[in-house]
Amino acid sequence: MDLMELFFFSLGTAVVLYYGVRLLLFSRMLFPKLWFPLSKSFFTSMGEWAVVTGASEGIGRAYAFMLAEQGLNVVIISRTKLTLDQVAKEIGDTTGQKVKVIVTDFTKEDVFSEIEDHLRDINIGVLVNNVGILPNYIPCKFLECSELDKTITKVINCNVKTMAKMCKIILPGMEKRGKGVILNISSGIASIPFPLYTLYSASKVFVERFSQGLQAEYKDRGIIIQTVAPFGVSTRMAAYQQTNIVTLAPEDFVKSSLQYLRAGDKTNGSLCHIVLGWILQCIPLKVIYTQSILQSLQDYVKKRAAKKASISESSVAFENGTKK
Repeated sequence: MDLMELFFFSLGTAVVLYYGVRLLLFSRMLFPKLWFPLSKSFFTSMGEWAVVTGASEGIGRAYAFMLAEQGLNVVIISRTKLTLDQVAKEIGDTTGQKVKVIVTDFTKEDVFSEIEDHLRDINIGVLVNNVGILPNYIPCKFLECSELDKTITKVINCNVKTMAKMCKIILPGMEKRGKGVILNISSGIASIPFPLYTLYSASKVFVERFSQGLQAEYKDRGIIIQTVAPFGVSTRMAAYQQTNIVTLAPEDFVKSSLQYLRAGDKTNGSLCHIVLGWILQCIPLKVIYTQSILQSLQDYVKKRAAKKASISESSVAFENGTKK
Protein backbone atom coordinates (compact mmCIF):
# COMPACT_ATOMS: atom_id res chain seq x y z
CA MET A 1 0.00 0.00 0.00
CA ASP A 2 1.59 3.26 -1.10
CA LEU A 3 1.45 6.50 0.87
CA MET A 4 -1.59 7.89 -1.00
CA GLU A 5 -3.60 4.70 -0.46
CA LEU A 6 -2.66 4.71 3.22
CA PHE A 7 -3.81 8.31 3.53
CA PHE A 8 -7.23 7.66 2.02
CA PHE A 9 -7.65 4.42 3.98
CA SER A 10 -6.85 6.25 7.22
CA LEU A 11 -9.17 9.13 6.29
CA GLY A 12 -12.01 6.74 5.47
CA THR A 13 -11.49 4.83 8.71
CA ALA A 14 -11.53 8.05 10.71
CA VAL A 15 -14.77 9.19 9.03
CA VAL A 16 -16.45 5.83 9.67
CA LEU A 17 -15.34 5.84 13.31
CA TYR A 18 -16.48 9.46 13.77
CA TYR A 19 -19.97 8.87 12.42
CA GLY A 20 -20.14 5.48 14.14
CA VAL A 21 -19.53 7.12 17.50
CA ARG A 22 -22.08 9.85 16.71
CA LEU A 23 -24.64 7.22 15.74
CA LEU A 24 -23.97 5.32 18.96
CA LEU A 25 -24.37 8.47 21.02
CA PHE A 26 -27.58 9.36 19.19
CA SER A 27 -28.96 5.85 19.70
CA ARG A 28 -28.92 6.50 23.43
CA MET A 29 -31.58 9.16 22.90
CA LEU A 30 -33.98 6.43 21.76
CA PHE A 31 -33.90 4.82 25.21
CA PRO A 32 -33.45 7.61 27.79
CA LYS A 33 -34.80 5.54 30.69
CA LEU A 34 -32.14 2.90 30.00
CA TRP A 35 -29.19 5.25 29.42
CA PHE A 36 -30.09 8.12 31.77
CA PRO A 37 -32.04 6.54 34.64
CA LEU A 38 -33.28 8.56 37.62
CA SER A 39 -34.16 6.96 40.93
CA LYS A 40 -37.64 7.53 42.37
CA SER A 41 -36.10 9.63 45.14
CA PHE A 42 -33.79 11.62 42.84
CA PHE A 43 -35.62 14.96 43.02
CA THR A 44 -36.43 14.79 46.74
CA SER A 45 -32.77 13.97 47.39
CA MET A 46 -31.86 17.35 45.89
CA GLY A 47 -33.90 19.31 48.46
CA GLU A 48 -37.37 19.97 49.80
CA TRP A 49 -38.49 22.68 47.37
CA ALA A 50 -38.57 23.47 43.66
CA VAL A 51 -38.84 27.01 42.27
CA VAL A 52 -40.47 27.53 38.87
CA THR A 53 -40.70 30.88 37.10
CA GLY A 54 -43.45 31.54 34.56
CA ALA A 55 -45.47 28.82 36.27
CA SER A 56 -49.01 30.09 35.71
CA GLU A 57 -49.43 28.21 32.42
CA GLY A 58 -47.77 26.16 29.71
CA ILE A 59 -44.37 24.55 30.26
CA GLY A 60 -43.80 26.25 33.62
CA ARG A 61 -47.11 25.01 35.00
CA ALA A 62 -46.33 21.50 33.75
CA TYR A 63 -42.92 21.53 35.47
CA ALA A 64 -44.51 22.70 38.73
CA PHE A 65 -47.05 19.86 38.64
CA MET A 66 -44.48 17.24 37.64
CA LEU A 67 -42.01 18.21 40.37
CA ALA A 68 -44.79 18.25 42.97
CA GLU A 69 -45.78 14.77 41.83
CA GLN A 70 -42.15 13.76 42.46
CA GLY A 71 -42.57 14.81 46.10
CA LEU A 72 -41.23 18.37 46.09
CA ASN A 73 -42.94 21.40 47.55
CA VAL A 74 -43.15 24.12 44.91
CA VAL A 75 -42.70 27.89 44.72
CA ILE A 76 -44.47 29.21 41.62
CA ILE A 77 -43.68 32.68 40.31
CA SER A 78 -45.48 34.73 37.68
CA ARG A 79 -47.28 38.05 37.33
CA THR A 80 -50.96 37.04 37.49
CA LYS A 81 -52.03 36.35 41.07
CA LEU A 82 -55.46 34.97 40.22
CA THR A 83 -54.02 32.35 37.88
CA LEU A 84 -51.17 31.49 40.24
CA ASP A 85 -53.59 30.98 43.14
CA GLN A 86 -55.66 28.65 40.99
CA VAL A 87 -52.59 26.65 39.91
CA ALA A 88 -51.40 26.48 43.53
CA LYS A 89 -54.74 25.08 44.63
CA GLU A 90 -54.75 22.50 41.83
CA ILE A 91 -51.21 21.35 42.69
CA GLY A 92 -52.00 21.17 46.40
CA ASP A 93 -55.27 19.30 45.89
CA THR A 94 -53.74 16.88 43.38
CA THR A 95 -50.38 16.12 45.01
CA GLY A 96 -50.74 17.13 48.65
CA GLN A 97 -47.53 19.16 48.45
CA LYS A 98 -47.05 22.67 49.81
CA VAL A 99 -47.20 25.50 47.28
CA LYS A 100 -45.97 29.07 47.74
CA VAL A 101 -47.01 31.85 45.37
CA ILE A 102 -44.83 34.85 44.48
CA VAL A 103 -46.39 37.48 42.25
CA THR A 104 -43.97 39.55 40.17
CA ASP A 105 -43.46 40.93 36.67
CA PHE A 106 -40.04 39.90 35.39
CA THR A 107 -40.11 42.51 32.63
CA LYS A 108 -39.76 45.19 35.32
CA GLU A 109 -36.62 46.41 37.05
CA ASP A 110 -35.58 45.66 40.64
CA VAL A 111 -37.94 42.80 41.46
CA PHE A 112 -35.36 40.37 42.81
CA SER A 113 -34.75 41.66 46.34
CA GLU A 114 -38.35 40.82 47.23
CA ILE A 115 -38.05 37.36 45.63
CA GLU A 116 -34.84 36.73 47.55
CA ASP A 117 -36.61 37.63 50.81
CA HIS A 118 -39.38 35.12 50.05
CA LEU A 119 -36.89 32.35 49.25
CA ARG A 120 -34.51 32.94 52.16
CA ASP A 121 -33.89 29.88 54.37
CA ILE A 122 -35.80 27.54 52.00
CA ASN A 123 -34.03 24.29 51.05
CA ILE A 124 -34.30 24.56 47.27
CA GLY A 125 -33.28 21.49 45.31
CA VAL A 126 -34.59 22.39 41.85
CA LEU A 127 -34.82 25.68 39.94
CA VAL A 128 -36.65 25.91 36.62
CA ASN A 129 -35.99 29.20 34.82
CA ASN A 130 -38.90 29.02 32.42
CA VAL A 131 -40.27 32.55 32.14
CA GLY A 132 -39.81 34.24 28.76
CA ILE A 133 -41.55 36.54 26.29
CA LEU A 134 -41.66 37.06 22.54
CA PRO A 135 -40.99 40.61 21.30
CA ASN A 136 -43.96 40.28 18.95
CA TYR A 137 -46.40 37.45 18.42
CA ILE A 138 -46.21 37.94 14.64
CA PRO A 139 -42.56 37.45 13.56
CA CYS A 140 -41.08 40.60 12.08
CA LYS A 141 -37.82 42.34 11.31
CA PHE A 142 -36.01 43.93 14.25
CA LEU A 143 -36.79 47.56 13.34
CA GLU A 144 -40.45 46.72 12.74
CA CYS A 145 -41.06 45.73 16.38
CA SER A 146 -43.59 47.99 18.05
CA GLU A 147 -42.19 50.23 20.83
CA LEU A 148 -38.72 48.89 20.09
CA ASP A 149 -36.87 50.49 23.01
CA LYS A 150 -39.38 49.18 25.54
CA THR A 151 -39.44 45.78 23.83
CA ILE A 152 -35.65 45.44 24.02
CA THR A 153 -35.70 46.21 27.75
CA LYS A 154 -38.56 43.79 28.44
CA VAL A 155 -36.98 40.93 26.49
CA ILE A 156 -33.59 41.37 28.14
CA ASN A 157 -35.10 41.72 31.61
CA CYS A 158 -37.37 38.69 31.24
CA ASN A 159 -35.36 36.29 29.07
CA VAL A 160 -31.81 37.13 30.11
CA LYS A 161 -31.55 39.03 33.38
CA THR A 162 -34.13 36.94 35.23
CA MET A 163 -32.28 33.69 34.59
CA ALA A 164 -28.95 35.09 35.79
CA LYS A 165 -30.51 36.73 38.85
CA MET A 166 -32.46 33.62 39.88
CA CYS A 167 -29.26 31.58 39.61
CA LYS A 168 -27.49 34.19 41.77
CA ILE A 169 -30.19 33.83 44.42
CA ILE A 170 -30.49 30.03 44.48
CA LEU A 171 -27.12 28.63 43.34
CA PRO A 172 -25.21 29.51 46.56
CA GLY A 173 -27.47 27.24 48.63
CA MET A 174 -26.98 24.40 46.15
CA GLU A 175 -23.22 24.89 46.20
CA LYS A 176 -23.21 24.85 49.99
CA ARG A 177 -25.18 21.58 50.13
CA GLY A 178 -23.26 20.06 47.21
CA LYS A 179 -26.35 19.15 45.17
CA GLY A 180 -29.13 20.67 43.07
CA VAL A 181 -30.69 20.89 39.62
CA ILE A 182 -31.13 24.02 37.48
CA LEU A 183 -33.11 23.79 34.25
CA ASN A 184 -32.92 26.85 32.01
CA ILE A 185 -35.54 26.86 29.26
CA SER A 186 -34.24 28.05 25.90
CA SER A 187 -35.75 27.45 22.46
CA GLY A 188 -35.04 25.21 19.50
CA ILE A 189 -34.90 28.22 17.17
CA ALA A 190 -31.79 29.40 19.04
CA SER A 191 -29.90 26.59 17.28
CA ILE A 192 -29.22 28.98 14.40
CA PRO A 193 -29.40 32.77 13.85
CA PHE A 194 -33.13 33.05 13.16
CA PRO A 195 -34.45 36.03 11.12
CA LEU A 196 -37.79 37.55 12.17
CA TYR A 197 -37.16 36.18 15.66
CA THR A 198 -33.76 37.87 15.96
CA LEU A 199 -34.11 39.42 19.41
CA TYR A 200 -35.90 36.42 20.90
CA SER A 201 -33.53 33.78 19.50
CA ALA A 202 -30.48 35.83 20.54
CA SER A 203 -31.80 36.06 24.11
CA LYS A 204 -32.18 32.27 24.13
CA VAL A 205 -28.60 31.83 22.87
CA PHE A 206 -27.54 33.63 26.06
CA VAL A 207 -29.56 31.11 28.05
CA GLU A 208 -27.68 28.25 26.41
CA ARG A 209 -24.18 29.70 26.69
CA PHE A 210 -24.71 30.90 30.26
CA SER A 211 -25.99 27.46 31.28
CA GLN A 212 -23.12 25.60 29.63
CA GLY A 213 -20.51 27.83 31.26
CA LEU A 214 -22.23 27.55 34.63
CA GLN A 215 -22.35 23.75 34.36
CA ALA A 216 -18.61 23.64 33.65
CA GLU A 217 -18.01 25.79 36.75
CA TYR A 218 -20.24 23.88 39.18
CA LYS A 219 -20.48 20.32 37.88
CA ASP A 220 -17.83 19.13 40.33
CA ARG A 221 -19.99 20.54 43.14
CA GLY A 222 -22.68 17.96 42.41
CA ILE A 223 -25.00 20.40 40.62
CA ILE A 224 -26.74 19.61 37.31
CA ILE A 225 -27.31 22.68 35.11
CA GLN A 226 -29.02 21.97 31.81
CA THR A 227 -30.45 23.94 28.91
CA VAL A 228 -33.80 22.64 27.66
CA ALA A 229 -34.51 23.84 24.11
CA PRO A 230 -37.96 22.76 22.86
CA PHE A 231 -39.40 23.26 19.41
CA GLY A 232 -43.18 22.95 19.10
CA VAL A 233 -45.11 22.90 22.39
CA SER A 234 -48.80 23.79 22.51
CA THR A 235 -48.71 26.92 24.68
CA ARG A 236 -50.07 30.45 24.45
CA MET A 237 -46.78 31.56 22.90
CA ALA A 238 -47.38 29.01 20.11
CA ALA A 239 -51.08 29.93 19.77
CA TYR A 240 -52.10 26.61 21.32
CA GLN A 241 -51.41 24.67 18.15
CA GLN A 242 -53.03 21.28 17.88
CA THR A 243 -50.80 18.60 19.35
CA ASN A 244 -49.20 16.00 17.10
CA ILE A 245 -45.93 14.11 16.78
CA VAL A 246 -44.00 17.41 16.51
CA THR A 247 -46.09 19.79 18.63
CA LEU A 248 -46.39 18.32 22.11
CA ALA A 249 -48.69 19.12 25.00
CA PRO A 250 -46.73 20.87 27.80
CA GLU A 251 -47.28 17.93 30.16
CA ASP A 252 -45.97 15.42 27.62
CA PHE A 253 -42.96 17.58 26.80
CA VAL A 254 -41.99 18.09 30.45
CA LYS A 255 -42.37 14.39 31.25
CA SER A 256 -40.13 13.57 28.28
CA SER A 257 -37.56 16.30 29.00
CA LEU A 258 -36.99 15.11 32.57
CA GLN A 259 -35.98 11.71 31.18
CA TYR A 260 -33.03 13.47 29.47
CA LEU A 261 -31.87 15.27 32.62
CA ARG A 262 -28.62 13.30 32.69
CA ALA A 263 -28.13 13.39 28.91
CA GLY A 264 -25.77 16.38 28.90
CA ASP A 265 -25.72 20.13 29.37
CA LYS A 266 -28.30 20.64 26.62
CA THR A 267 -31.34 18.72 25.44
CA ASN A 268 -34.20 19.41 23.06
CA GLY A 269 -36.34 17.49 25.51
CA SER A 270 -37.95 14.84 23.30
CA LEU A 271 -36.87 12.47 20.56
CA CYS A 272 -38.80 14.27 17.79
CA HIS A 273 -37.38 17.64 18.88
CA ILE A 274 -33.85 16.20 19.00
CA VAL A 275 -34.30 15.05 15.39
CA LEU A 276 -35.72 18.47 14.44
CA GLY A 277 -32.68 20.16 15.95
CA TRP A 278 -30.37 17.94 13.91
CA ILE A 279 -32.33 18.63 10.70
CA LEU A 280 -32.36 22.40 11.30
CA GLN A 281 -28.60 22.50 11.68
CA CYS A 282 -28.14 20.45 8.50
CA ILE A 283 -30.17 22.83 6.31
CA PRO A 284 -27.96 25.48 4.66
CA LEU A 285 -28.68 28.90 6.13
CA LYS A 286 -29.01 30.33 2.62
CA VAL A 287 -32.11 28.18 2.17
CA ILE A 288 -33.69 29.27 5.45
CA TYR A 289 -32.87 32.91 4.79
CA THR A 290 -34.60 33.08 1.39
CA GLN A 291 -37.33 35.68 1.22
CA SER A 292 -39.94 33.10 0.20
CA ILE A 293 -39.27 30.94 3.28
CA LEU A 294 -39.36 33.90 5.66
CA GLN A 295 -42.52 35.28 4.05
CA SER A 296 -44.18 31.87 4.30
CA LEU A 297 -43.34 31.72 8.00
CA GLN A 298 -44.76 35.17 8.62
CA ASP A 299 -47.93 34.39 6.64
CA TYR A 300 -48.42 31.12 8.52
CA VAL A 301 -48.28 32.79 11.93
CA LYS A 302 -50.57 35.61 10.76
CA LYS A 303 -53.06 33.05 9.51
CA ARG A 304 -53.03 31.18 12.81
CA ALA A 305 -53.41 34.43 14.75
CA ALA A 306 -56.40 35.45 12.63
CA LYS A 307 -57.99 32.03 13.07
CA LYS A 308 -57.50 32.17 16.83
CA ALA A 309 -59.00 35.67 16.99
CA SER A 310 -61.99 34.54 14.92
CA ILE A 311 -62.64 31.60 17.24
CA SER A 312 -62.39 33.87 20.29
CA GLU A 313 -64.84 36.37 18.81
CA SER A 314 -67.28 33.59 17.92
CA SER A 315 -67.09 32.21 21.45
CA VAL A 316 -67.76 35.61 22.98
CA ALA A 317 -70.66 36.20 20.60
CA PHE A 318 -72.17 32.82 21.46
CA GLU A 319 -71.84 33.48 25.20
CA ASN A 320 -73.57 36.85 24.74
CA GLY A 321 -76.42 35.24 22.83
CA THR A 322 -75.61 37.00 19.58
CA LYS A 323 -75.05 35.57 16.15
CA LYS A 324 -72.00 36.33 14.01
